Amino acid sequence: MFIPLHDANSLKHIKLQYVTLSLIGLNILVWLLTSAIASNEAANAAALGLGFIPAVVFDYAYLEPALQIVPDDATLLTYAFLHLNFWHLASNMVFLWVFGDNVEDAFGHLRFLLFYIACAIAGALFHGLVEPASEAPLIGASGAVSGVVAAYLLLHPKVRVWILVFMRIPIPLPAFIPLALWVGQQFFMFAFGFQERVSWGAHVGGIIAGAILVLFLRRKGVPLFDRSIVTPRAVEHKNQGPQASVVSQTERPFDGIR
Repeated sequence: MFIPLHDANSLKHIKLQYVTLSLIGLNILVWLLTSAIASNEAANAAALGLGFIPAVVFDYAYLEPALQIVPDDATLLTYAFLHLNFWHLASNMVFLWVFGDNVEDAFGHLRFLLFYIACAIAGALFHGLVEPASEAPLIGASGAVSGVVAAYLLLHPKVRVWILVFMRIPIPLPAFIPLALWVGQQFFMFAFGFQERVSWGAHVGGIIAGAILVLFLRRKGVPLFDRSIVTPRAVEHKNQGPQASVVSQTERPFDGIR
């Protein structure tokens, strides 16, 4: 639908989003070990041993002991660090890179980590409740990332986000336009049963968890639907010298693309 490129929304409470960066690094490392440099047989074994298989977790089937890598219940989390290919990994990590830092900023490091884990688990559980007898392994960070997107939408709907449309047209929009459309697409695809090897149920589960948890996990005093945007220091006023930097600005209600 679109690819996020950048948001002009600097950090307010933390200096570095090291949990977000660590999650991205861990996802890349796991992909390198299980897909990029592994044989097809090893990659399939990793998907079966670390992916979330509803039929196994809900006791409709069992996994051969030789294929089991972690306890069945642990796959509720481990699945979120496996990816099918480079583009599967890249699409999830780009969303996490653009939106994760500000959600981590709003929550604090530890609570953001717990939030990410909870959204990943919620995505797996929702997928499993929809298809409890499925023997296909669920892999990918999209359940957790969907929770991050939902939290960002509720925290910073007015922030201008640069997105790439149709893989070639970069445009700036208030975050609520592309993100609300993206969330709506996930529910639409889930409701009408479109599969395309994508677990829309995992996305929906992550979105629901993210929208609920942001109400309780954000820092005290951090509002929802924030209009106060801290502009990056690299952005300067047109009529000021290179020493001048913008500390903050208040967005007026949206009245179209400016």
